[in-house]
Amino acid sequence: MGIIGVDIGGTNLRVGFVERNSLVRIESMNVKKNGKEDEIIQDLVSLIERFANENVEGIGIGVPSVVDSEKGIAYDVTNIPSWKEVHLKEILETKFNIPVYVNNDANCFTVGEKYFGMVRDYKNIVGLIIGTGLGSGIIINDHLYTGKNYGAGEFGMIPYKDQNYEYYCSGQFFQNEYGLTGEEVYRQAERGEEKALNIFDRFGNHLGEAIKMILFAIDPEVIVLGGSVSKSYEFFKNAMWKSINKFAYSHSLETLKIMVSELNYSAVLGAAALYYESRK
Repeated sequence: MGIIGVDIGGTNLRVGFVERNSLVRIESMNVKKNGKEDEIIQDLVSLIERFANENVEGIGIGVPSVVDSEKGIAYDVTNIPSWKEVHLKEILETKFNIPVYVNNDANCFTVGEKYFGMVRDYKNIVGLIIGTGLGSGIIINDHLYTGKNYGAGEFGMIPYKDQNYEYYCSGQFFQNEYGLTGEEVYRQAERGEEKALNIFDRFGNHLGEAIKMILFAIDPEVIVLGGSVSKSYEFFKNAMWKSINKFAYSHSLETLKIMVSELNYSAVLGAAALYYESRK
């Protein structure tokens, strides 16, 4: 018996089969970005059907969008213009006659780290995806917390300085402030270029401010970082902690841990983990 995990990205559809807490097989195809709603759904169904011979207990799906996780509806999916309101749970449960669970990609990342990653032993967790945006998920007392309207954890949208935290604490920062991609700044920092190192110092300071805000709001045991920018952790870590260490409640910092995800295919595993989360 196993679980199918589905990652609906803006570029690729990925489907994996998880058995005994291990990803044993994965399949993928490109997203038809300008395809019609039904056309992309059919691609998804055909990809899942490749696992039809497996003994499947459930399907978990992660989507980069606002999600009504109770009804399994995805709204305004990033980079798929035709997906305005897609009733994924209803469509796929009707097709496959097994339970389907849907949530946004940041919640999936956080649940995936809880079940398959380095934070398994913690009960109060915040996951931060630092990529083109700043996404986050919250686990409180071992349960994913989404809020009444499934919008909890949108820390990136909170006003900060003249913009919001996402502007200063994601890949947008490098482009908006310096006209560079995060990857370009990373390569320059690897070469020891002072300008790039200073840029990462500024970024780390802003991220530290965001984390202090999260500490005031959630007071987690551990924060796990993912997303493309997290791979530059070595360059912004010191500035980030310098900012965090100014937190008003120093006692809270004595046990706080901040980790960088090492989980491969975290989006697929996180989607599969929605099934385990539902069994609690």
